[in-house]
Amino acid sequence: MTRSFNEWWNAIPSDLKEKTHEGDEGNKQSLNQLNHILLHLDLVGRRDAKPSYEELGNWLHSGQVDVVRVE
Repeated sequence: MTRSFNEWWNAIPSDLKEKTHEGDEGNKQSLNQLNHILLHLDLVGRRDAKPSYEELGNWLHSGQVDVVRVE
């Protein structure tokens, strides 16, 4: 079973979420912001907190995460 993006997002430390999404709170998370969090989790050794390949694919293909910001 895969988690939704929001289920995973709620498990991320609040300081990391705030830093990553600062100034862009009115939009859903972007792939760039997600990559920043994944890199940070990897650097601090929290690989267990990273989503699975299936979850990540689902979030991108279902529109739970913006792949590109269009203005």
